[in-house]
Amino acid sequence: MTFPRFSRICSPRLSFAAASIFTMGLIIAQVYAEPEPVSITIDGLVTQALAANPELKFYKAEIAVAKSARSTAGRLSNPQLDLDLGFKKLRGDVARSEGFAYAVTLAQPVEWPGRLVLRRAIADRDIGLAELGLEKFKSFLAARVKLLGYSLATHQENAAAAAEVAGRITSVKDVIVQREPGGVAPLLETKILEASEITIQSRASDAAVEMQQALLELNQLMGRRADTPLQVRRSEFAPPKPVALADLLHQAAQNNYAIRVRRAELEQQGLKVALSQNKRYPTFTVGPSVSHENTGDGETVIGLSLSVPLPLWDDGRAAVNTSQARRMQAEASLESTFRDVERGVTEAWLILETQRKRLDVLKPDSLETFAEAASLADRHYRLGAVPINTYIEMQEKYLDAASAINATRLAVLRASLDLEQLAGNAKAPNQNK
Repeated sequence: MTFPRFSRICSPRLSFAAASIFTMGLIIAQVYAEPEPVSITIDGLVTQALAANPELKFYKAEIAVAKSARSTAGRLSNPQLDLDLGFKKLRGDVARSEGFAYAVTLAQPVEWPGRLVLRRAIADRDIGLAELGLEKFKSFLAARVKLLGYSLATHQENAAAAAEVAGRITSVKDVIVQREPGGVAPLLETKILEASEITIQSRASDAAVEMQQALLELNQLMGRRADTPLQVRRSEFAPPKPVALADLLHQAAQNNYAIRVRRAELEQQGLKVALSQNKRYPTFTVGPSVSHENTGDGETVIGLSLSVPLPLWDDGRAAVNTSQARRMQAEASLESTFRDVERGVTEAWLILETQRKRLDVLKPDSLETFAEAASLADRHYRLGAVPINTYIEMQEKYLDAASAINATRLAVLRASLDLEQLAGNAKAPNQNK
């Protein structure tokens, strides 16, 4: 049946309706089709994460809270207004009188000199800690996204290589099964291929699971749905230049984020000790007062009001002791953090040097040569020039080599990023870039 016959049978209106239905079907199929994976570079992933990560709002809000507290830390306390109203009766032997009486006092609390300065300094440290927290998180986020992006690309390559080898073995097995059995050798070859196919498919499934795990975390850091598809264009990172361990430890002591936070907390705690000692001195409340009695001829009194708390039950020593104990804790925390960072830098440096040596042994085109050798073994096995043991071993060794090479490159990147974070060499990227 040809289209001209169909057009003669159907009316123009019916043909238009059929075409509309067909067009709507195509639109619906496009809408509900699986979205194509977006191919993006690792630097692009970092840029998107720094722009859309939801946790960044928390650190920015912390800075806003600290700045708001700073704006009120240096202000005087609000003045106090006291108002007393009453009715007074005066009785004597000669005369009696009565009338309203009132007293008004406006007083301003005046704190001991230096207290407001200490509060402003503590508030400034809070702002510095909040800004340092944001800088630390942005640096960590960039490093984590780089590692996950490279890991995702590596797992994608491993899964693709395993799927390629599994497809070769399946194709060869199907060809052998279609042949007439000529003895036990073809049967055994078929079973060897089936067993290898199962093993390689299992490796492909493991690589796919690792790929999905990296994808889920990466989408979470980028503020996207967990199941959003993504294709990473991997770019090789050049290993950092060798640096002496002593130099790295010195850099970490000065620039490590955790040490900088602990050092700022120690400075802030020292200010809190000074503030608690200052608070042992009383706060004066001073202001004018007016009282008037409308009895008899009337009487008005204008004076100065002064009130001072008496430190009988709470002399402030407990608060000073508490703040001093907090400062000792801050000192211990700084020392402990310094030792942890020192151990982490040494460990990352040793791992990086070990993995760097492994990577230096590999040739730049090692992975490509193994892939060509596996393809060559496949072609010659089909021609009968290569035994099955050599064929299977070559396919498996290709996958082993690809996995080992990618794992070594990933380990070098992970160790170098850890070392940058620990030594404080990594700068927080600008979110606006």
